[in-house]
Amino acid sequence: MRKCKTVTSPILRRDLLGTAAALVGTAATLPAAEAAQISGSLPWSPSEGTPPPVEPTQPYTWEFFTADEAALVGAIADRIIPADDLSIGGKEAGCAVFIDKQLAGNYGKGTNYYLKGPYRPGTPQQGPQTLETFAQRYREGLAALVAFCASKHGGAAFTTLSAADQDALLHEMEAGAFYTGPVTSTAFFNQLIQNVREGYFADPIYGGNKDMAGWKLIGFPGARYDYRDVIGRRGEKLDLEPVGLMGRPGWNPA
Repeated sequence: MRKCKTVTSPILRRDLLGTAAALVGTAATLPAAEAAQISGSLPWSPSEGTPPPVEPTQPYTWEFFTADEAALVGAIADRIIPADDLSIGGKEAGCAVFIDKQLAGNYGKGTNYYLKGPYRPGTPQQGPQTLETFAQRYREGLAALVAFCASKHGGAAFTTLSAADQDALLHEMEAGAFYTGPVTSTAFFNQLIQNVREGYFADPIYGGNKDMAGWKLIGFPGARYDYRDVIGRRGEKLDLEPVGLMGRPGWNPA
């Protein structure tokens, strides 16, 4: 493998300033006709990309999951991140909604993965070694969990079990008690863990992290414009109200 040549010559401040001045001078000589003038209101509408509303007024319509699958994933999310006196649980935070949106999009389709084979078992460091998409893995994995649960509990659904029984089933799933197609239940369990975490802490624009509960739990201030007024206050608890990509409740017009 060829090594890249390291550039050791420092860029002096005067050189940088001189380059910046030259760029400004060049920009000043551009014809005025090439620049559009905008007056009055802006020529675009905020949120025109139709992101989900901050406070949805209609029930969410599942894009990938069936109603039963959504209920199952919501129940699993509540066992992975249960509600307590610190914050809400995974279901209320919208983790199932987040996962549903991901599986209905490029993540579920495996757009960024090579899926044409040949398939050979690999090491964990090599990433997913399967021809299945994540959407297929969820569909098969959830069906396998439903069947395994029914065989263990006389046909009962996972959502009807006690929290202790649900935890016991998830522990068996983590240990590889059943298979979900080309991958073990352990691999599917690890994927569930990862996706629930992502849903709990991702920006609310993606469907989870309701009311930025995950960010408030860890003290993350979100996508703020800048931190110049607090950057020097080290070691101090700031209690900054988190801000998402779509702002926060109270900022957006009705």
